[in-house]
Amino acid sequence: MPERAAAMTSPYRAVLGPAFEELHPRLRAYFDAIPAGSTGTGRGVFDTVGTPRRWLWPVLAVFGRAHVMFPVWERDVPFTVENVPVLADDGGPAVRAVRRFELRGRVFDMRDEIGVDGWMVVDRLGSPVLAEAWFSARVIGGALRLTSRRVAVRLGRLRLVLPRAVAPVVALTERYDDERDAQAVSIVVRVPLIGRVYQYAGTFRYQVGSAAVASGE
Repeated sequence: MPERAAAMTSPYRAVLGPAFEELHPRLRAYFDAIPAGSTGTGRGVFDTVGTPRRWLWPVLAVFGRAHVMFPVWERDVPFTVENVPVLADDGGPAVRAVRRFELRGRVFDMRDEIGVDGWMVVDRLGSPVLAEAWFSARVIGGALRLTSRRVAVRLGRLRLVLPRAVAPVVALTERYDDERDAQAVSIVVRVPLIGRVYQYAGTFRYQVGSAAVASGE
């Protein structure tokens, strides 16, 4: 029974509590629990992906091999996301996501698992996991705002929490654009003393269906 209860909620609802109902109705559908056996699928176009600072690309290439970030700077990038409900290692609710970016004729996957750690959303990024970020969550004007409060890197079984003086700050905003009838997402990664090192932003449309339908079978 405890596992079933965990699977029937979502990390965002668990963290936001009553504030979850303040989200735009279409965002509630996106961030709420996905029924077992179903997949949430979104398709759209990102206005920008990556960073124009080419001197950062060798570092981003390391993250690219782990399916986290990519050494590119491109516009008008076709994009899909697939969200699947899972149970985290601690038995809590989690969502496993694969985001696919069609970059210069190649498809790059960003892979992560979003769960709960206390009052924060935790995102475990990479395959295998290379980084973890803990986010505070707020609802502002019907939109979701996530801001990282702690970041760690994983080296095998070793987890190294980065000091705040050097840790990147990740800011995510998800809102619904009624005029365009699409969900808008923006992510910006900043590093102290350097500034913006990575970003992506764009719009997509999302629906939840059976796993077979979502995969095109």
